[in-house]
Amino acid sequence: MSNATDTSEWDDDERMNFMFSDFNENRDVNTTDWDSKMDFWTALVVRGCRRRGAVCVSLRELNTTFRRKDRSPLGLATVLQSMARCGKIQRESEFAANVDCGWLSWGVGLLLVKPLKWTFSTLLGSNAVPLEESFVVIELVKEKAAELLKAYRSSGFACRSIVSFPELCTLSSGVCADEGTLCMALLQLQRDKQVTVSLHEGEKIVKFCETGQDHVSPVSDVDMGIYQLQCSEKLLGERVEKLGLEADKCKEEARTLLREGKKSQALRSLRGCKRVEKRMDSLFAKLESIRGILDRIAHSQTDKMVMQAYQAGVSALRLSLKDVTVERAESLVDQIQELCDTQDEVNQTLSSGVTSTDEDIDELEEELKSLLDESKPDSISSYPEVPTNGLRLPGEPSLPGSDLLSSLPAVPYRHLDISAEQLEEELNQLTLTDSGFQQKKRTSPAKRLEPAQ
Repeated sequence: MSNATDTSEWDDDERMNFMFSDFNENRDVNTTDWDSKMDFWTALVVRGCRRRGAVCVSLRELNTTFRRKDRSPLGLATVLQSMARCGKIQRESEFAANVDCGWLSWGVGLLLVKPLKWTFSTLLGSNAVPLEESFVVIELVKEKAAELLKAYRSSGFACRSIVSFPELCTLSSGVCADEGTLCMALLQLQRDKQVTVSLHEGEKIVKFCETGQDHVSPVSDVDMGIYQLQCSEKLLGERVEKLGLEADKCKEEARTLLREGKKSQALRSLRGCKRVEKRMDSLFAKLESIRGILDRIAHSQTDKMVMQAYQAGVSALRLSLKDVTVERAESLVDQIQELCDTQDEVNQTLSSGVTSTDEDIDELEEELKSLLDESKPDSISSYPEVPTNGLRLPGEPSLPGSDLLSSLPAVPYRHLDISAEQLEEELNQLTLTDSGFQQKKRTSPAKRLEPAQ
């Protein structure tokens, strides 16, 4: 059993008996069964080709691939016809012929595809499907074309617009299973206008679309000149490398002969080495000249791109400045200046209006101050007067001509410039005995209030 038939239904005998049976001639008899069987085989055909890396299929291949218990499905021809009507597959001959209109494109297709078989069924329009008729699976060939284009643009050939067919075969070895698959992918890229294929001196060459362009341009004389220079560069590089190896071989041979004492033979080998090196130097100089020309061409192409960009920029700038003139610009600047002057005058007027109210502000401040004064408590004159006559205790005789305050002893006063020793002494004095404390109590108040000596 092939990997293409690796489905859970494949081992179900009852289900497979139905799938291997032929289709009814009239789909309307049982639409559900007919469609179910068609969907099953259509998906299986596409999946089987994808797993094999193929983009083409024939009825004979399908009969072999889907063989089960010595039986082949009976309805595969109907499946291919239905897929062709739906546009999922196309005859290989029609696919190549429809790359572009005209017989010229058909001729290009013949350059790519190995003898395409225009069978009698194709020419006569018969509905029969020959066993060997090759069909292209459109979905798969588009996938291969995209992979091939991606492989080219990510390779070292991306800097070259033209690639020889042998080089492309080497490049696509990891993408296309065989040369036929590569040809189908190239035909699809031609349909998408991403490549063009032509012959040059009997050699098949392929030109790819440059990055940033929608479609490939025809092969020009400049393209062919660059391609020939690149081929010459490759050829000279291989010859220089080969001569280098030959020179190294002659030198090693001269060393060996010299060790063996064969001096004359060693000299001949050394002379041969010098001749090889001289030819190598000559070819290397030519190789450098070709590389210099290719560099100049690359710079010229870059300059051309820059010039095209400048030209596009000039055109765009001309369109954007179509309605702009110096007179209009001067008029706009004058209008802007006039508006700015008007705005300055308005700002000045507003500022002067604010400063003219300074006097009103001063009056408001004076009124506010008076309100603050009124909010203070009543003046001290509203309170009853403090008696100025001598204060005396009840039962105590009055002191004529003398005032109570003046009769009181002076309040003791001492500066607080006390040293640490004095503080220590006073602290010791605080620890008096109870008798001493009582003695102090018996002294008169006047005595206690006397200032310290």
